[in-house]
Amino acid sequence: MTQFRFAAHRPELVYSPVSNPYVSPSTASRNSNADAPVGPGYKWSVVAMLWFICFFNYADRTAISAILPVLKSEYNLTNTEQGYIVSAFMWVYALTAPFAGLVVDRFPRKRIILSGLYVWSIVTGFTALCSKVWHFVLVRGAEGLGETFYFPASMSLVSDYHDRRTRSRAMGLHQTSVYAGTIGGGALAGWMAQHYGWRLPFVVFGVAGCVLGLVLAWFIREPARDEAERNLAIESGETVPPQTVPPSVAWSDLPREILLTTVDLGRVAVELSNRPTALCLMAAFIGANCVATAVMAWMPTLLKEQFQMSLAQAGFTATFYIQIASMFGAIVGGMGADTLRKRSAGGRIYMQAVALILGAPFIFFCGWTLKTGVLIPAMIAFGLCKGIYDANIWAGLYDFVPVVRRGSAVGLMNMLGWAGGALGVQAIGHLTDRGVTLGSAIASMAGIYLLVAVLLAVTAWLFAPRDAVTGDVA
Repeated sequence: MTQFRFAAHRPELVYSPVSNPYVSPSTASRNSNADAPVGPGYKWSVVAMLWFICFFNYADRTAISAILPVLKSEYNLTNTEQGYIVSAFMWVYALTAPFAGLVVDRFPRKRIILSGLYVWSIVTGFTALCSKVWHFVLVRGAEGLGETFYFPASMSLVSDYHDRRTRSRAMGLHQTSVYAGTIGGGALAGWMAQHYGWRLPFVVFGVAGCVLGLVLAWFIREPARDEAERNLAIESGETVPPQTVPPSVAWSDLPREILLTTVDLGRVAVELSNRPTALCLMAAFIGANCVATAVMAWMPTLLKEQFQMSLAQAGFTATFYIQIASMFGAIVGGMGADTLRKRSAGGRIYMQAVALILGAPFIFFCGWTLKTGVLIPAMIAFGLCKGIYDANIWAGLYDFVPVVRRGSAVGLMNMLGWAGGALGVQAIGHLTDRGVTLGSAIASMAGIYLLVAVLLAVTAWLFAPRDAVTGDVA
């Protein structure tokens, strides 16, 4: 069995192959944080449950963009101030993401996911009490703190149910909740704001998220770390390495562990520096998320001001066409990437590069055109390409980082990507306040997409074959 000791006041794993550290798939491998075993179909049930949590994760963060025109009118906000409100979430989300990833690698992910859901749902409800710019900035920042734990924890959880054969498909299906939540947040917030006032959607989303958490707490199971890979190894007759089991941490030791976890950030950065593929994927995420976040944040305003749509119509149009197409793209991208990954270590990355190359012209058309007959098809095409890229963000990263660093790697990647997103949103706000049209600012984002596509193609060809984690087991 896997054992661990405390050395110099720090828990370290000591692998002791006294017996086979893995119990057969029928009984499932366990550690001190793993729950009881479940049937083979449960791995898809996990994706379904996380889908609903992620729906509210994105609905809550997106709702603010749909009501920006109302806030601008009611509180006389400049575009720069609107950019601060939207980006406050992103900056806090980004700056706390590395710490969140490290926490995920040391604590039960089920508890982290549900705790985050409760926190961000309650904070979302408090948005209805805001009346000044600094109120909105404060609340949005607090929501970012609650949500920053979700993706490192959920993707780590999914990766321990789905091995390399189904990982892109599972994460691609989960990714569709991002698009559904964005549609729900934008369309419902815009509609409710138009008919019942802008405060109602935040109360509704906050209450619904808390209720969902109370229900799913009974059904989500915490798997053992690297459970999926070990299942695959046994099925294929491979040698099963000692099980990767983070030490159990008592709640009384939490303050000390938080301090030690923070110190670990430097160690993780050094480890990942030896894997240039992982670093390039993180750099690519900065650019890709900068573009996607800026386009999604400002599109409702563009539609209302440039196409004279109503608040409800702008909130719906800005999200529906892009996100529905992204859902389809995520499914196609997940299936295609799983196939390409069998042929090449950089298969998932090649899929992303092609998607961004194809998507760049349509971003330009979204900002450049003055005709809805061109705008809608461009939004659909952009959404399709975006979905293909998104489906492989985490699955692609996991091909190049050890199992024990998955949460930390996602945390670092989230920090960089959402810092890029915040900069993109603020940049468009500043540009438009200085005379650049909103459409032109959005169209310029196409150049960033092309640069990211080139970076991904070079990474897949030059670094990926060398950096891939052998056998998908660290």
